[in-house]
Amino acid sequence: MRVAELMTSKVFTVEPHDLIDRVFFLIHYEKIRHLPVVEKGKLVGIVSDRDLYKALGPKSNSNAVETNKDNTQLHVVSQKVVHIMHRGVYTVTAETLVSEAAAMMADHRIGALPVVEGNKLIGILSATDILKVFSKLEHAREEREKRIAEGQAQS
Repeated sequence: MRVAELMTSKVFTVEPHDLIDRVFFLIHYEKIRHLPVVEKGKLVGIVSDRDLYKALGPKSNSNAVETNKDNTQLHVVSQKVVHIMHRGVYTVTAETLVSEAAAMMADHRIGALPVVEGNKLIGILSATDILKVFSKLEHAREEREKRIAEGQAQS
């Protein structure tokens, strides 16, 4: 099976000089966990929900939460994506075998791989995409074993 069969083609991206409030919005409202960072059409990094939460966490910014008489409000700091993104991104192509992509993700402990064609971003493959297929395949195998066992019991 090739990456092209599993990847998501509709990829949300951010640019290095976007503010992290854009990352927060996309992660929260689009329910995604990884955002490729592109500059002039070229992939230059990736930012994850964990990177965002680390940047917004109380240890990194004790002024992120301000309490007033009525309630507590969260203030997102005016930090740029370039300060929280990871450079040197591992990538795959559409023709990469899914087993190779999965091994790369496990070896490097990463949750998503941008899919590129040359320098152009064409999709993203997440651990969730791979787990969905694994689940279907494993379920089919379990059902097959169950039918075989039932057939042997009837003999």
